Amino acid sequence: MKPTHRDSASGTNDVASVSRNILIALRRIIRTVALHSRQLMEEHGLTSVQLAALHELAGRGPLSARELARCVQVSQPTITGVLDRLEQRQLITRTRGSKDRRTLHIAMTDQGREMLAAAPPLLQQQFTAALAQLESWEQTMILATLQRIAAMMDARDLPAAPLLETAPEQL
Repeated sequence: MKPTHRDSASGTNDVASVSRNILIALRRIIRTVALHSRQLMEEHGLTSVQLAALHELAGRGPLSARELARCVQVSQPTITGVLDRLEQRQLITRTRGSKDRRTLHIAMTDQGREMLAAAPPLLQQQFTAALAQLESWEQTMILATLQRIAAMMDARDLPAAPLLETAPEQL
């Protein structure tokens, strides 16, 4: 028989129920990200990475593909695919540099600005705003806990961009 650990306050939480509740919370987070990603795709035809790229272009002006990949924190192959899809939809333009023809400058089109204005905020923007309302110690505690969970799931060294996304684009 496995030992159970009782919560001194309630006397009802054992390891199995705590584990179950953690898994439920993780599943809710995963489902929220998936639902947001699906809604963004269905209503606007965009992935979170594509929307993040538009946000960066709106805020910083024309960028090279390398700069945009760095800002959005995705790989060069991923940003190339993102830019291909945004260009097909005429949301961005790619122009060769006048001094260095190998350099492509990516700029948002008027249609891209309209799409960005109509799109909802990125899920991570909502999360960041809510996180900023917490005390510093609470933020640190959440970070430490999530880092521990990632390590427990053998995901500590998995590369990841700070985007909440379940779309097919590789981060």
